[in-house]
Amino acid sequence: MKIVADRNIPFLQGVFEPYAEVVYLDGKAISREDLLDADVLITRTRTRCNSSLLEGTPVRMISTATIGTDHIDMAFCLENGIAVANAAGCNAGGVMDYVFSALYAIASRKSIRLQGKTFGVVGVGHVGSKVVDMARKLGFRVLQCDPPRERREGSAEFCSLDELLAESDIVSMHTPLDASTQQMCDADFFSKIKPDAIFINSSRGEVVDENALFHAVPKLGAVVIDTWCREPDVNPALLDAVDIATPHIAGYSYQGKQNGTALAVRSVARRFGIVPLMEFHPESDIPELQPIRLNVKGLGQGEIASVFQYNYPIFTDDFIFRLDPSRFEEIRSDYKYRREFYLED
Repeated sequence: MKIVADRNIPFLQGVFEPYAEVVYLDGKAISREDLLDADVLITRTRTRCNSSLLEGTPVRMISTATIGTDHIDMAFCLENGIAVANAAGCNAGGVMDYVFSALYAIASRKSIRLQGKTFGVVGVGHVGSKVVDMARKLGFRVLQCDPPRERREGSAEFCSLDELLAESDIVSMHTPLDASTQQMCDADFFSKIKPDAIFINSSRGEVVDENALFHAVPKLGAVVIDTWCREPDVNPALLDAVDIATPHIAGYSYQGKQNGTALAVRSVARRFGIVPLMEFHPESDIPELQPIRLNVKGLGQGEIASVFQYNYPIFTDDFIFRLDPSRFEEIRSDYKYRREFYLED
C-alpha cells in the first residue's frame, strides 16, 4: 500500500512506515502525478481534492486531518468509490479557547463591559456546542441558531438568524462551508446585526462577504477574523480594519492537532485492517502543553481576561501576522501549538 501525505500534518511521520510506503509532500503542491500509484491520500485543507487531482488515479481513500471537507469534491468521490473520512470535532477545544481569549482581550482593549451581554452562536456543531457551554459558564445569555439541528430536534433550544442578530451583543460564527452558508454574512446580515455587536469568524472565510463586512465595521463594536476568503491572500483593507486578525490558527492547539492526526490515522487503519493503529493517538509527554482547567468563579471581567491572556496571549498572534501577512502559510506551518484550557464546572 502507498500513502501520500501532507508533510505539515503533525505527529504523522513514522506512524505508517511499518505498514506502507509513505511519501510526504507539501499539501498545496500535491499533483495528480504524485497519486498515480497511491492508494491513500492524507491531507489538510490546502489540497484541493477534485477530479483534476484524482481522475484516473488508484486512490481509494482520502483521510483529512481537519473538521471541514469543503476542499474535497464529495460527489466525485462518491461516484468513483473513493472513501472520505474527516476529523470531526478535533479542534473544537482550541477554537473555543480562541473565541473567548479574543473576546475578553478586545473587550479589555476597548473598554467593553461584558456583564449581562447576549452571546449568539451561529452553527452549533462540535465547536459551537463548546462555545455555548463556555459562554453559559461565564454568565452570558446564549442564543443558538442552527437550522439543521432545529429541524431534527425542535425549536425549543434554537432561534432564527434574524432574532439572533437583533438581540446578540456578540455573534460568533461556527458553521461549516456549504451551499447554504456561502457568504451568508452579507450586506443583509450586517444590516440586521445589533449596533456595536462584536463579530467573530473562526469558521470558514467564505462564510463572510468580506466587502459587506468591511462596510459594516463602523457599525460594529469589534471584529475578530481568523479565516479569510482566498487564503492565503488576505484582503489588506479588511486586515487593517479589524481588531484582531490571525492566519487561520484558531484551532491550532496541541490537543487539537493530536486529535486531528489520531482520527486521520485511525480511519485509514480501520479501512485497511491495520490493527495496531486502529486506536492510535500521538503520545504527549510535554507538561507545559497538557490541558488545564481554570477556576474563574468570583473573578471580575479584567481578572478573567488576564487568566485567558496568560494561557493564550492572542495579541501576540495578531501582531506577528500583521508584521507580514504574506507569511500566512509560513506562520501556520511554524506555529507553536498552545495548550487547551477549560473552565471548571
